[in-house]
Amino acid sequence: MRIGVYELLLILAIILILFGAKNIPELAKGLGIGLREFRKAAKEVELNDVKSVSVNESTATQGTVADDN
Repeated sequence: MRIGVYELLLILAIILILFGAKNIPELAKGLGIGLREFRKAAKEVELNDVKSVSVNESTATQGTVADDN
Protein backbone atom coordinates (compact mmCIF):
# COMPACT_ATOMS: atom_id res chain seq x y z
CA MET A 1 0.00 0.00 0.00
CA ARG A 2 1.47 3.31 -1.06
CA ILE A 3 0.48 6.85 -0.17
CA GLY A 4 -0.55 8.80 -3.24
CA VAL A 5 -0.27 12.50 -3.94
CA TYR A 6 -3.84 13.26 -2.89
CA GLU A 7 -3.50 11.39 0.39
CA LEU A 8 -0.25 13.23 1.14
CA LEU A 9 -1.88 16.60 0.38
CA LEU A 10 -4.80 15.71 2.65
CA ILE A 11 -2.43 14.78 5.49
CA LEU A 12 -0.48 18.03 5.04
CA ALA A 13 -3.72 20.05 5.03
CA ILE A 14 -4.86 18.41 8.27
CA ILE A 15 -1.48 19.12 9.89
CA LEU A 16 -1.69 22.74 8.75
CA ILE A 17 -5.19 23.09 10.21
CA LEU A 18 -4.29 21.42 13.52
CA PHE A 19 -0.99 23.13 14.25
CA GLY A 20 -1.15 26.35 12.26
CA ALA A 21 1.42 27.79 9.88
CA LYS A 22 3.52 29.34 12.67
CA ASN A 23 4.09 26.10 14.59
CA ILE A 24 5.04 23.85 11.66
CA PRO A 25 8.64 25.16 11.30
CA GLU A 26 9.15 24.76 15.05
CA LEU A 27 7.83 21.20 14.90
CA ALA A 28 10.10 20.39 11.95
CA LYS A 29 13.11 21.85 13.77
CA GLY A 30 12.35 19.78 16.87
CA LEU A 31 11.95 16.67 14.74
CA GLY A 32 15.27 17.35 13.03
CA ILE A 33 17.06 17.82 16.34
CA GLY A 34 15.53 14.61 17.67
CA LEU A 35 16.59 12.63 14.60
CA ARG A 36 20.12 14.03 14.82
CA GLU A 37 20.40 12.97 18.47
CA PHE A 38 19.02 9.52 17.65
CA ARG A 39 21.54 9.01 14.84
CA LYS A 40 24.38 10.21 17.08
CA ALA A 41 23.36 7.77 19.83
CA ALA A 42 23.00 4.91 17.34
CA LYS A 43 26.46 5.62 15.93
CA GLU A 44 27.94 5.65 19.46
CA VAL A 45 26.32 2.31 20.26
CA GLU A 46 27.66 0.84 17.02
CA LEU A 47 31.19 2.11 17.77
CA ASN A 48 31.02 0.68 21.29
CA ASP A 49 29.94 -2.69 19.91
CA VAL A 50 32.81 -2.71 17.40
CA LYS A 51 35.30 -1.78 20.13
CA SER A 52 34.02 -4.49 22.48
CA VAL A 53 34.20 -7.11 19.72
CA SER A 54 37.78 -6.13 18.86
CA VAL A 55 38.76 -6.17 22.54
CA ASN A 56 37.16 -9.60 22.97
CA GLU A 57 38.95 -10.92 19.88
CA SER A 58 42.32 -9.60 21.02
CA THR A 59 41.76 -11.05 24.50
CA ALA A 60 40.84 -14.42 22.99
CA THR A 61 43.92 -14.32 20.74
CA GLN A 62 46.19 -13.48 23.67
CA GLY A 63 44.65 -16.29 25.68
CA THR A 64 45.40 -18.89 23.03
CA VAL A 65 48.96 -17.64 22.63
CA ALA A 66 49.51 -17.83 26.39
CA ASP A 67 48.10 -21.38 26.44
CA ASP A 68 50.58 -22.52 23.77
CA ASN A 69 53.61 -21.45 25.86
